[in-house]
Amino acid sequence: MITLANTPVLETERLILRAPQADDFAPYVAFMAGDRGGFVGGPLAADLAWRGFGHIIGHWVMRGYGFFVITDKASGRAIGTVGPWCPEGWPEPEIGWTLWDPAFEGKGIAREAAEAARAFVYGQLGWSTAISLIAPDNAPSAALARRMGARPDGQFELRGTVVDIWRHPSADQLADGSPEAYA
Repeated sequence: MITLANTPVLETERLILRAPQADDFAPYVAFMAGDRGGFVGGPLAADLAWRGFGHIIGHWVMRGYGFFVITDKASGRAIGTVGPWCPEGWPEPEIGWTLWDPAFEGKGIAREAAEAARAFVYGQLGWSTAISLIAPDNAPSAALARRMGARPDGQFELRGTVVDIWRHPSADQLADGSPEAYA
């Protein structure tokens, strides 16, 4: 199997965060075909999902970082994406997340993955701050951002849709152990 070269692998208690692979396209296209993909540009037919998946892979090449595929250690299943994201037109670097499979929601998986990704961008990439762009009606993602210590910080028009900007605690604030005080 061909994979992206020099792409880090992050590991948490329950997850492996790794580069996207060709086998990940099937669960991605299933996610993007349904209503759940609506918060990230869907629903999309398979041909447009192909382009979106290529965007995920290409981001690594263009920026040197990008979305990791969230893989469940127990089953080996690819269940979502998480990580640093800043394609052309973004207001600033973002930490994004999606869970493709609803069976993994409500178990702390997205938080575990997003916190590992945030540690990566602050540690390995040297970012001092990060945002997450969240649709105003995406209550689960807003709740996750809040649990991670992020706070609302304005809005941004993204491809004709207004989204909320959630500002994460800085690396210094996290090092002080006070992200809750930031929110």
